[in-house]
Amino acid sequence: MNELFEGLADVQSMRDHRRIPLDKVGIKNIRYPIIVLDRAKGTQHTVASINMYVNLPHQFKGTHMSRFIEILNQYRREINVKTFALILREMKDRLDAEEANLEVDFPYFVEKRAPVTGTPGIMEYGCGLHGTLKDRLDMVLVARVPITTLCPCSREISDYGAHNQRGEVRAWVRFDRFLWLEDVIDVVEKSASSEVYSVLKRPDEKYVTEKAYSRPMFVEDVVRSVCEGLMDLPGLRWFEVEAENFESIHNHSAYACTSMCYPFNRSASLPSDTDAS
Repeated sequence: MNELFEGLADVQSMRDHRRIPLDKVGIKNIRYPIIVLDRAKGTQHTVASINMYVNLPHQFKGTHMSRFIEILNQYRREINVKTFALILREMKDRLDAEEANLEVDFPYFVEKRAPVTGTPGIMEYGCGLHGTLKDRLDMVLVARVPITTLCPCSREISDYGAHNQRGEVRAWVRFDRFLWLEDVIDVVEKSASSEVYSVLKRPDEKYVTEKAYSRPMFVEDVVRSVCEGLMDLPGLRWFEVEAENFESIHNHSAYACTSMCYPFNRSASLPSDTDAS
């Protein structure tokens, strides 16, 4: 193989004299087929949007972009929480870098049955793994989960009915033991006025509507409920949760966000009753 490169200049490795190091260089928004772990079926084929970066010392003109793709080809059948550190290590070694960054975002599909009739449907969740390897590994699992909320104020002040809307919860979690994507998705869905389903028959729609009416929640309530659920998951070291309601009667979204580190101290992030008065 080496004889193929004889006589061809390696421009990327040439010296740069401006003495300006770069934090991240690499490839961005590459669409790539991957296989991820699936709690119900073992594995799942999906298509990811991938960003791969390394740092570039000031003396080098550029990095070798083709090596990123070669590493993807090597690991595409096993991109998951178990192999993430191996991929980052390969990036550091192959590109002679001090720091490597990898962001893998993908649609994740789960079969979900309607709550009354049991009619099956496929739900899509936006998930991902983001990681950095320098002196140590820093890996974050990402989950974007659609939800339904019903406004407590609207229900309280209205003679009948209350406005509801679809929203989205986005959660980022750091962990020190294996964690299924479904573990985070389950916590979020249980923390809303109602879950979202891809298929609903009339008995299911009645159930979902009445469930949401019986569990009115502000966007602030959703974030706090998700936090309570995440605190109970074993192995979590840090998380950030944000919720956004795509309001049905306002020309804006409602938003709330917070983050917490282990050991979780509820009073540090969640106001007490006396604080609210």
